[in-house]
Order: sequence, then C-alpha cells, then structure tokens
Amino acid sequence: MQRSEVQEQNKWKVSDVFESDEAWEKAFRALEGKADFAKYRGTLNTAENILAYFKASETFTVEAMRVYLYAFLKHDEDVRVTKYNSYLGKMMSLFTKVGAETAFETPELTALPEETLDSLIADPRLKNYDYMLSRVKASKKHTLSEKEEIILAQAGEPLAVAGDVFEMLDNAELDLPEMEYEGKKVRLSHGLYSVIMNSYNRSKRAEAFKLYYAAYKKILRTLATTYYGNVKTDIFYKTVRGYESCLDKALFEEDVSPDVYRRLVDCVTENVPLLHEYMALRKELLGYDEMHMYDIYPSLVPDAELKLTFDEAFDLCLKGLAPLGKEYLELFAKGRSERWIDVEETEGKRNGAYSIGIYGNHPFVLLNYQKTVHDIFTIAHEMGHSLHSYYSNTFQPYVKSDYKIFVAEVASTVNEVLLLKYLLKTTEDDHLKRYLLNYYLDMIRTTLFRQTQFAEFEEKAHALAESGEPLNDDNLSALYLELNRKYYGDAVVHDEEIAFEWARIPHFYRSFYVYKYATGITSAICIANRILAEGERAVEDYKKFLKGGCSTDPVSLLKLAGADLTTEAPFKAAMEEFRSTLEQFRKLS
Repeated sequence: MQRSEVQEQNKWKVSDVFESDEAWEKAFRALEGKADFAKYRGTLNTAENILAYFKASETFTVEAMRVYLYAFLKHDEDVRVTKYNSYLGKMMSLFTKVGAETAFETPELTALPEETLDSLIADPRLKNYDYMLSRVKASKKHTLSEKEEIILAQAGEPLAVAGDVFEMLDNAELDLPEMEYEGKKVRLSHGLYSVIMNSYNRSKRAEAFKLYYAAYKKILRTLATTYYGNVKTDIFYKTVRGYESCLDKALFEEDVSPDVYRRLVDCVTENVPLLHEYMALRKELLGYDEMHMYDIYPSLVPDAELKLTFDEAFDLCLKGLAPLGKEYLELFAKGRSERWIDVEETEGKRNGAYSIGIYGNHPFVLLNYQKTVHDIFTIAHEMGHSLHSYYSNTFQPYVKSDYKIFVAEVASTVNEVLLLKYLLKTTEDDHLKRYLLNYYLDMIRTTLFRQTQFAEFEEKAHALAESGEPLNDDNLSALYLELNRKYYGDAVVHDEEIAFEWARIPHFYRSFYVYKYATGITSAICIANRILAEGERAVEDYKKFLKGGCSTDPVSLLKLAGADLTTEAPFKAAMEEFRSTLEQFRKLS
C-alpha cells in the first residue's frame, strides 16, 4: 500500500510538531545558533551559576528534541526519502557537537566537595535538580578528572566498535542460504526464520533451524572475538571508574541495587521446574517422541486468531483497560482521535512498532497493524508506553520527566496483562481461551524465563573474563548450552545448534540490559493483579508511578505502585501466575 492511499485518520499528525519542512529548517538553523555552552565552562561552582547553566541546557534540549522528533517521524514514514535521512544526520551531528561542548559538566560538578553538593541538593532554587545532583554526589568516587573524562568521552566511539562489527556481521556478512519454502526458493533471513519457527510445518522448522545456525557456526570464532571485545570494553570502564564488577557498574548507572538482580535470578532458578513442566506438556500435546528446540515456538492452539479491524481492536483495548478508570481511558482514546498513531503498513515505512514521547509534545505511536491477536496486544502495549510518557511529562519538570529504562516496559506490559485477563474473562469460546492461555504462557516464558537465562549468560561470561579467562567460541557455547539445559529441562532435545544462540543476540552488546525485561514483566503482573483485586486505590497508586518520571530511583517508584522489588513477593507472584496459567491451560487441553 502507498502512503497516499491511507486515510488521514490512520496517519499520525506530524504537523503537531512542525507545520512543514520549511518550518523545521528554520527551527534547525535557529537551534544551531543557540548551541553555545563554552561560556559556562569553569563556572559550575555556585548555585546561581549552576542554575543558569541547567536552565540554558534545558531550554536548548527541549527545543532540540522537538526538532529531532519531526525528523525522526518523517524519516520513519518512508526510510527511502533522502531529505529526512539528511535531517536526522544533521541532528545527530549537532547532538555530538553539543555533547563535546558540555563534557565539562560532570567533572566540574563531581569535583565539588560533598558539603557543597549537600547544600545544592537542599537549595530550594535547585529543587527540580535534587535527584540528579544526588546521583552526581553518589558518582563522585567513579568520576575522573576533566581531562580524563574528555579522553573517555573521545574514546567512546572506538570502544563501541564491537557492537558495530556485530551489526555488520549479523545483517550484512552472515551467509544465510536459500531454501524451499511455500513452493518457492527463498533466501533465509532473520525475519523469515522467525516466521518459519512459528509455522506449523515441522520439517521446514527443522531445516531452517539447522541452516540458520550453520551460518552462525561458520563465523562463530569471529563472533566470539567480537563479543569478547565488547566484554573487555565493559571491563575497561569498570576498572578505570573503580567498580567492583561490570554488573555493579551497569546497575549503579540505573540506580538499582545488585540485590534486585540476584533476587530475580534466584527466584527464577528456584522455579525453573515450572518451565520444565510446560515443556513436558507441550511435548505431550504435540505427540512427539522427541521435542527439539525448533518445536517450542508455534502456538499449541492453531486457528484461534481474532481478526479485527484497527478500530475494532482499539475499542477492545478500551474495554480491556476499563479497570484503569475514566481518566486513563479518555487519554488512551485521544491517541486515536487526535492522531498520535500511524496505523497502516505502507511501502518504505519502518517496520515493527514503537512509542516515542518527547517532553513538550504528545507521544507518537508507530504501528504496522495486521488483523492478528499479536497486533491487538501491540496497540495496548505501545499506548501503555505513550501514556507513561504523557503522565511523566505532564507531572514532572523536564529534568525529572524521562523515566529510566529499568521501568520502561512496566506500563506497556500492565496494559497487555489487563487486556489478556479481560479476554479470558469475557470469551465463552474454549478454543480462544486455550489460545490466550498459551499466549500468556509464552509471553511469560520469553520475557521472564528467557531473558533471565540471557542475564545469567551475561553475568557468567563477564565473570569469566574478569577472572582473567579469555572468552572464545568453545567456552561461550558450552556456557550457553549448560544454561539452556537448566532452563528447558529433559523434555527438550538440546540440539547442538542451540549452543550457538548466544552469537545472534544483539542485546548482548548493551550489557546487562535484558534482565530489565524480566523485572518489567514481574512488576507488571504484580501491579495488574493488584488493580484487579483492589480497584481505585491501586489505580491511584499506579498513577503515582506513571507520574513519577525519574523523580527518584526506579525501585522506589515501583514500590509506590505495589511492586516492591526489594522483597521476594513480586517475583513469587509472577511465578504463581505462570503456575496457575499452566494449570488452567492443562485443564482445558
């Protein structure tokens, strides 16, 4: 479909950001003229000077992000358009320039004595910056001199090259072969591999699985060296900044205690027999003598899709999210009526789905909607992100508005869980109910169990390297295979190829990121169940979290909503959710 064929109501309203390209170009030129922060260098030693710098930086950044937003949205409407690629390139160059100009900020602030920082934190004029300044104080022992910080900033790009090499290997150099599929000879790709793994053609799943990992095996040593380079970069930063481990460094930057990470891994490890039970039930229902790793993806309940138009799906989401109250539903409905959402798949449009929320503008949502259950849940998911951004940006000053990645998947997943529970409660079709229960089981399997497996792999790989043992294709593959056996148990044949799966995970180049998916779904299940059980009081507590931005540490914000990750309770509740869902599914099977 061409974009010109899409109804206006199903296109996002980019004119809410800038009326035209000409208006954008004028704003960009004006922004370039404001990108001058050199005059503040050496002045960050009094409350007055610090406040002046913060306000100037904030004014510039708010406008810069608005200019960036327009370029970003227009680019994603059709990634082939050279003009908008150029717009994005100009913005990235400007951000790089400003980043270099403001490199003095952290060293100057962390160089201040603790007593001075305490007085700044307590100064009512700097109230909006109290949490940020408290993090500056905490990071004093990990911050180097200004000269050293400038060197580290300049080293950032070359030290990040491992991730760039992986992307090139994975997207351009991986020699994926051709295979017969649906009567045609096609070249295997990442997208097609995913499609085949979810299909009901077992022989093709097996064939694609073997071909896919054979391609990775050919370059496994290179990929191991690349990943080791990424780990060595983490070790370098850990060492020069004086952290005990790479994990400690990553969690410190999110203001999350390592105890949360440990609690997650320990609770999942304790309950991994539940996943073994699910795998055994899957094998039984499939009727296989042997169930392989390529057999764990297709739904156990075929032909149960809800084929709804976008408007029907959107209205269903409104019904499912009714427990969140009138205000939330009215804001959710604005997404459609005020055209926050780009709905249709069109030629050249960026694939996938996302929400982007910039301070000072309403959020925008990109979809490529198809009539599937997955895409119905995607509406609820992405609008969850959008309303989190809306609440955060509305109720927090700019400096406290951008919630941390640690909590980024909570609001979106709360919406998914509430919608799923609504559908389970209201459907009288046992076939659809079984499908939804299976959908929920796989949602928890892939987001809680699988991401924790990934997190364990990262931690153990880093620990090996930190102890002085070089990483290579043999020990990385042996480690991953051991974890795969731990998580999936004896009901599955642990094919040789699955040992290489670590080599294809892009998130491993954003170290200690994946565990946040697991804590996110854990928190979301806890919050959604509390809302359904307690009603308005729980909703009001949840809104405190949504409105919290980054006004304090993310674990404390989640505690406001009733998900206290400093205890075992949310983790146990998530495991009980999996257990009870498995039991319901077993009874209907």
